[in-house]
Amino acid sequence: MPFERYVEPGRVALVADGPLKGKLVSVVDVIDQTRALVDGPGSGVPRQQIRLNQLHLTKFRLSYPFTAPTRVVRKAWTDAKLNEKWAESQWSKNLANKEKRAEMTDYDRFKLTSARVKRNRARTAVFKSLKVKAARGGKFGKKKVPKTPAKKQRTKKAPAAKPAKK
Repeated sequence: MPFERYVEPGRVALVADGPLKGKLVSVVDVIDQTRALVDGPGSGVPRQQIRLNQLHLTKFRLSYPFTAPTRVVRKAWTDAKLNEKWAESQWSKNLANKEKRAEMTDYDRFKLTSARVKRNRARTAVFKSLKVKAARGGKFGKKKVPKTPAKKQRTKKAPAAKPAKK
């Protein structure tokens, strides 16, 4: 699978480190191998340079000319409805869930555990009833194979009488 997320003008990135952590920005220009000029008019980030190792590139890309001013970036941001698209993405939902878990108290964790126990007990009861129903119908479990008759025990034959020598 070829690489698809390039550092290019218009690429939207999530800031992973520093005071702007968790905010979306758009790459406006690449300064050198380690730095880029970014702007985030939809997320409240002023135009500034940032190290590339502080960015996580997303799948979103805005279309605007090279080194566009902030007003052009803002227009492209709103036209693409980037904030709504980001809110619907799985990445954003996972970050929100992580924040919720970090803010949980001991009592919240206890309530969550007890809810999981109840859910799992109900799930297990339904599964077992379906399993029994399927086993009765012969669709689940060991196949019913008719028993084979028992084999006779092998016994040694009595030695035959040897013919008399003449």
